Amino acid sequence: MNTLIIGDIHGCFDELVELCDRAGIGDGDVVVSVGDVVDRGPQPGEVVDFFRRRPGSVVLMGNHERKHVRGVLSYGQEVTREQLGDRYADDVRWMSTLPYHLERPDVRVVHFGHFPGVALDEVPEDVRAGTTSGEGRLRESYGDRPWWEHYDDDVPIVFGHHVVGPEPLVVRDRVFGVDTGACHGLALTGLLLPARRLVSVPAREDHWARVRKRWQVPVLRRQPWPTMTFEQIGKKVGKLRDPELGDESLDRILGWIESLRATIPSLRDALEGEATRLEAEGGDFGRAAAAHPAGAWLLRHRAGRLSPTHLGCSTPADLVRLARALGRELPAEPLRP
Repeated sequence: MNTLIIGDIHGCFDELVELCDRAGIGDGDVVVSVGDVVDRGPQPGEVVDFFRRRPGSVVLMGNHERKHVRGVLSYGQEVTREQLGDRYADDVRWMSTLPYHLERPDVRVVHFGHFPGVALDEVPEDVRAGTTSGEGRLRESYGDRPWWEHYDDDVPIVFGHHVVGPEPLVVRDRVFGVDTGACHGLALTGLLLPARRLVSVPAREDHWARVRKRWQVPVLRRQPWPTMTFEQIGKKVGKLRDPELGDESLDRILGWIESLRATIPSLRDALEGEATRLEAEGGDFGRAAAAHPAGAWLLRHRAGRLSPTHLGCSTPADLVRLARALGRELPAEPLRP
């Protein structure tokens, strides 16, 4: 029985199938992914189905799966959520069950990090998964030297996560780095056991360059911009910004936000005008204000509890409601179909 341990697949299904064929993998053989089976590539659903349906398959928890499980979605994860559609929640539940390493008498496999000399199940999960915090732990222990330079066990260890180039990394025939950048147009690589033979297939294209352009607008349209706070919008734009994509769509969102904020002085003047009018009419101000569409703002304004810089509006939707209550219409969200 053979075992094929494959580097980061990142949704590159065609390359996955070709690699298994080239390695001669049969129904009774074991196929292991070091993790990061999703994000960046064109067919994450097909890759997930391959491993979920195939007997004798193992997928480790990579930092990309961990992001989905923890709900920490940057642009790559937002794209995958769009690609998977209605099945997304179920696939994330499956991701939550993935182990953080594989250890057998003949091999150890981890998505990325290890403390040589420490049992793998005692290595923190963020180190094994290759998260930012995990990589920080490794730097604290080893400085600029990679952890695998300290690995001297006889049992070989296989990892992915960091693109090592178009060719796999091999150190002393016992350390194998097999992320060769399939989603970036380089290659998909696997280590075939027991022969310890490396097998690679070239990527068909720079998948991520095409995928991120294809899904940019759908990703941006999904965001609940009107109900996000202005602070949240700023952070989200930072996460979704991709300098290689061009930022026209994000700039349109930011332009819309700035146009809304620019109306605050005039809305403040209109609010003060309505308050002055109600006071001039005499009678019970509170009752008159409560009957006004902008009553909540008028009451806070008179009590001195309304900030002149944001008028108590923490979201675009709040500003729109205030404007309509004062008989004005603000610019609509630019990316809505």
